[in-house]
Order: sequence, then C-alpha cells, then structure tokens
Amino acid sequence: MEATVRVIARDGAAGVTHRTVAREAGLPTTATTYYFSSIDALLTAVLTQCMEEDSARIEALVEAPDEGADKRRSLAVLMAELLTPPGHLLAEFELCLLAVRRPEQRAATRRWQQALSAFARVFTDDPLRVKLFARAYDGLLLQGLLDDRPPTADEFEELLRELLPDAPGRDGC
Repeated sequence: MEATVRVIARDGAAGVTHRTVAREAGLPTTATTYYFSSIDALLTAVLTQCMEEDSARIEALVEAPDEGADKRRSLAVLMAELLTPPGHLLAEFELCLLAVRRPEQRAATRRWQQALSAFARVFTDDPLRVKLFARAYDGLLLQGLLDDRPPTADEFEELLRELLPDAPGRDGC
C-alpha cells in the first residue's frame, strides 16, 4: 500500500500499474495481483487506508485530554507536517480526485469528513461553521501544496482561529 502511495506521489495515479507498484515495493508482480485483482481495487484500498489513518489522527486530537494545549495549535502543527515533504498528501489528494469519478471510492472519504466535523464541534455547535471548517480544511492543505513556500504552523493556526473562533464557555482545549 505504501509503495502505491509513493508511485502516486511520484507519477500520479495514471502511473499505478501492478508492475510499477511491485517494483517500488521490491516484490514480484504476482504479489500485487494476488492481493488486488484490479488497479481500481488497489486504488480503493489505498484511498481507504489513507482516509482511515488521517481520520484517526484527527479523532486523536479531538479525544486528547485537555492539558492547556489548544487543539487548533495541535492541528496547525499537523497540517504543516503534512506538507513537509508533501508526497503522501499529494497522493491522497490525487486519490480523492479519482473518487469524484468513481462513486464506489467515495465511501472512504466519509469517515474523514466526520472526523473533521467532530473536531469543529469542539469549538462550536453551529452546523454552518462546522460545515465551513470541514470543507475549508482540505482547501487549506491543497493551497499549501500549490504554494512555493508551504504555510507554517503559525500561519495555519491563524486561519484555524478564524474558522473556529473561541465561543463563550468553550476554549477549544
């Protein structure tokens, strides 16, 4: 699976074949065809794994004990780390764009959206603000990939504070 992510990051999803993935993993071609009967099955599995891992990271931030650290800061640090180096994140975005045309792959992104919404609800009960954050988060990372100089954690934190301001009685810790 990780070899597939590396191939996508380097060559794009169009570069994924059983042969290129096997070569990247240092395995015989038969190894990939044994586990995945088609490239679509492989790409769906990789997208699912990426979304599960990313969702788990966000869920861990939501569930982390409140020890005086602002969760927006923790998320901003994570965002900056995702961009350095950007290969894994680039592959994830490419996989998500493939899911636009392949409805069977979209299910993998649902938990991701739920995790982002849960993070936003730490700060607000406003459904519109929760939706705004969940949609804006991916846009911030995509723009970070496009920037010549990726945003820093401080820059991400400033944007997150604007998207999820402190509400009376809630401090995001």
